[in-house]
Amino acid sequence: MAVKKRKNELTFLERIYIVEIIKGLSLTLKNMFKPKFTMKYPEEKFIPPASYRGRPVLVMDESGEERCVACGLCSRVCPALAIEVQAGETTREKERYPEKFEINMLRCIFCGLCEEVCPEEAILMSKDYELAFDRRSDALYGKDKLLVPISQLKDRIEFLRGYK
Repeated sequence: MAVKKRKNELTFLERIYIVEIIKGLSLTLKNMFKPKFTMKYPEEKFIPPASYRGRPVLVMDESGEERCVACGLCSRVCPALAIEVQAGETTREKERYPEKFEINMLRCIFCGLCEEVCPEEAILMSKDYELAFDRRSDALYGKDKLLVPISQLKDRIEFLRGYK
């Protein structure tokens, strides 16, 4: 059997990696003296843009009702199985509403799929990024913690409508 030779043999400098080490060091030195973009977090708050995906929230109309019709698409599309919806019937115009709507924030991966699949724009990703829990039970967000007035989410809704 004949032994194949490489077409491109490495030169002496390439074999000892000196050139590559110098390239890496020059990149490091160049970035060491650039201005820093670090924020002093508790004193300076981050103001996220409209495209930011924070914690998911349920949208509450001006009338004080949630927009959700309990179709369950958000819970079916959630890859982390973080959303639980139980539907109930009502005599109002929309016929169904969520009796129970819970999101386990320990499981949520903030992917935004629930927001994309919702036909009523009832669940949106907010700008909230400060999530801290002392107990596991604190991470279960029910309707009491999830409902947010639509006036606080106007910029996110405009961003999504412009994106589609």
